[in-house]
Amino acid sequence: MLSGLILENYFNYFTEIEEHFQRRRGSVLLLSALDWALIETWKDAGIPLEAVLRGIDSAFDRYDLRLAKTKKVNSLAYCAQEVLAASEDMKEAAVGVMAESKPETGFESAKIAEFLRRCANQLRAAKLPSKTGISPEAVACDVSTRLEELAREIETKAVPLRLEDLERRLAVLEEKLLAVLLAVLAEDEVVAVIAEANRELAPYRGKMTAVQIEQLQKQYMRKKLLEKYKLPRLSLFYM
Repeated sequence: MLSGLILENYFNYFTEIEEHFQRRRGSVLLLSALDWALIETWKDAGIPLEAVLRGIDSAFDRYDLRLAKTKKVNSLAYCAQEVLAASEDMKEAAVGVMAESKPETGFESAKIAEFLRRCANQLRAAKLPSKTGISPEAVACDVSTRLEELAREIETKAVPLRLEDLERRLAVLEEKLLAVLLAVLAEDEVVAVIAEANRELAPYRGKMTAVQIEQLQKQYMRKKLLEKYKLPRLSLFYM
């Protein structure tokens, strides 16, 4: 259970990323559930806050150079690839890696395909609850099939799939899985998790907006469900 300084750092990670993204975008945009899920994956995977902020800056710097800006940046997923790159750059600097050409990032097609298949196998092996008319196991099977399809696409396509596009697809699949799990949970179990989340959030309510608190409650629920049923996180940051 998170507490004290660790818990405060956890919340600051979310709020600083949200605020920095809004500053670079030039206007306030409430982050979506998928955006908050993406921040959660960065946090759990140990991506430093500085790397995320650098990645956001790099993504917007690239966007600002575009001659045609017909659409605004409306999702953190747009910054995902730059966050990956910034994280890898920081790792290289930490170990003193000096090379004229940038080494492989660890996100090569073969490795991504292997990761997707590993997640698919975990989903098929998971023991999930059920309810009349609702089958999380069936949804998990569908998601695992889609992961294997993505793995094949990555291996066979001449043009690599953009990492931010893949990350977005994975986030959608994870949301689908979590939604069906919530639908079959007993009411008492849901209430207990929400109460636990509220206890953890209590010292920080004065520092956060209602929207931020609501999103963090959702992420707390997400973490608990995935841990309980030993389900994989569907994000490249867990490779």
